[in-house]
Parts: sequence; structure tokens; C-alpha cells
Amino acid sequence: MISLVVPPLGGSVFLVVSIGPVKLLPEVFLLLQQWYRLQPTSEIPDSAPNSGMKSDAASVKLCLCYSSDCAFSLFRSKGDEEDEAEKKEEELILLLKRAKVSLHIQGENFDAASEFLHRAAALAHQTNNHQAVVYTYIQMANLAFLQGQLEQAEKLFKAAMSFLLAGGAPLDHNAVVEMSLKLSCMYAEQNRAELAEHGFRFCMESLEAKLQKEAALKEEERTDEQEVERKNTRLLLGLCLDSRARYRTSSLRLQEASEDYQRALEICSQEQGPTHPQTLVLMNDLATVLDLRGLHDEALVLVQQAVELSRSSGHPDLHRLLGNMAGVLLHKGRLDQALRLYQEALSLSHQVQDQETVDQILDGLEEVKRRRRLQETKDKTNKD
Repeated sequence: MISLVVPPLGGSVFLVVSIGPVKLLPEVFLLLQQWYRLQPTSEIPDSAPNSGMKSDAASVKLCLCYSSDCAFSLFRSKGDEEDEAEKKEEELILLLKRAKVSLHIQGENFDAASEFLHRAAALAHQTNNHQAVVYTYIQMANLAFLQGQLEQAEKLFKAAMSFLLAGGAPLDHNAVVEMSLKLSCMYAEQNRAELAEHGFRFCMESLEAKLQKEAALKEEERTDEQEVERKNTRLLLGLCLDSRARYRTSSLRLQEASEDYQRALEICSQEQGPTHPQTLVLMNDLATVLDLRGLHDEALVLVQQAVELSRSSGHPDLHRLLGNMAGVLLHKGRLDQALRLYQEALSLSHQVQDQETVDQILDGLEEVKRRRRLQETKDKTNKD
């Protein structure tokens, strides 16, 4: 028996859980060892007894591996249980809800959320609630990620993945892929390029192979549950493409980034609709990369479409879209139009108190003034 010690995330509570060696299938551990650089099996946390997890991955979101509301339902007891067990289950759910409230309602109270999650993890281990252990570790990892504690987040995501796989989840389970994606993004942020590339490739190949299998089933033969799974898997693929596109953009691999954004945009538009907020964001991101590549005409067509759809649908990021469209017009030399859009974007940015966008727009306005002065000087020289 060994002990897994999980340090506090800004709080004062340490979680110490006695566990035995993990029992992963050889091929599973080999994949994890190659992909995540795991330590020997004696250092990997064991799973609690499998409680028969059959849940699907929840909705695809950038910073969460499960939606909290859906996850709580995973812990409901089946059949008649003793009063004591029911009390502990209720206590566990309450701790998780308090952690959520601490983060989303009480203004990101990290210390309180950390304490509630550590208590929930200890209780989940104590009651051998495998699904609760996985979910709680994921939330602890997300919390560490939000605080910029990337090394701690990495360890917690790996622990959660080990529990999930040991409980019988397949390698292409959406939850496994989603955690792999989060790790890939963390590696990209840390400039660990080889791990990031390998991780993105693992996510893409896993999801594309899974979708090919699902495509073999005719649409009219799919159950509602299978259709939901197909849509979630496809949206997760879109999220992977979006994340890799951002990584490639930061590495100035703009052609590859454009291809990823284009595929992500197609998926999101087909599954979520052409006016969905994320569809418009992807249109804007693709336009930005096209503009960086010097393809200003293509970029303008795309961002103009995004702005028009944003105006009609009341998109909350209209001010950013307007600012980006102004930037494209600036690069095309259409200074008067750029100026008008910058001014509108500036007004909206002040209204929503988006200081980062305000600063970017002010830089754009300064560039408009600079180019106007250059143009006036050039015109005056030509007259003389």
C-alpha cells in the first residue's frame, strides 16, 4: 500500500489517501507511459472498486471536462441503500455543489473551493465511489489550471485519467480525450512542443476513428442516445481543432492553423448552427489568421459575415468582431471605414468594460492616424 498526497490548492487541507498499485491493462499503461510520461505503476493512484460507470461525456466546453449539473447525477445510488451510505452520498454532492458556488457565484473563491474539493475527494475514496473520485479529481485539476498551477493540474489530470481507465473506460471515451486535450494545451503553453503535438494527434486520431465507426450506423437506425453521443464526439473534435489552431497560430504555422480553423468552423456550423456564438467566434478567428497571411480580401468577406450575423443575433462579442473587421480594413488601406468601425467597437467595449479590447482598439486608432499622416505627406509631396 502507498499513499497519494494531494497538496492544497491555495488552502490548508491536505488529502492523504492510502491506495494499492493500479491494475491497468498492459496496452493502456503503455499508451499512458508513452504519451504522458507516467512514473512506474507503484506511483499511479489505484482506482476505487468499479461502480459500473456508463455515463457519456458531458457537453464540450473549453475549461470543464464535465458539466457540473450532469455530473452530480452520476453519484445517485441505485436501489435501496443504508441510511448511512445515503447520508454520505448527500454530503458528497453538497461538498461538490459548495465548491461550484465558491468558484462561480462567490467571485472565484479558490481557497474555499479547494477545501470543499479535498473533502469531497476524501469522502469519495472512503465510500469507494469511483465516479465521484474521477469527477472530483477533474475539478481539482481544473481549479489548479485556473490558478496557473500547471504542474499540479497535470498530476491531477493524469490521476483522474488513470482512475477512469482502470474503471473500464475505453481509450476513445470522450472524457479521456477531453482530459488529453487539456493536457495538450498545457504542454503547448509550457513550450513542451513534442508532448503537445503528440497529444493533439492522439485526440484527433481517437475521435476521427470513433466517428468513422459511428458513421457506419445509418441515421434512421441510431437511438437518441447514440445521436447525442455522435454530436458530442463531433463537437469535441471541433474543440480539438480549435485548440490546435490556436497553438499553430502562436507558432506562426498559419497555413496549418487556417486548415484547422476551417474544419472546426464547418463542424460547429453544422452541429450548432450558423448563428451560434461559437460559430461566429470561429469565423472571426479564421478571418484573423487569413489576414495575418495577407489574404485580406478573404478575411474581409468572412469577418463581415460574422459581424452581420452577430448584429442580428445579439452576440456578446460584437465589439471584438467590429475591432477585427476594422483591422482588416486598415490593412487594406480603407482608413475611413476602419476609423468608423474602430469608434463603434470602442464605444461598445467601454459599455461592456472590456479593457483588453479597449487597449487593442486604441492601438488600432493610433495606427489609422499614423497612416493618414503618411498619406497626407505623400499627397503633399506629389503636389509639389
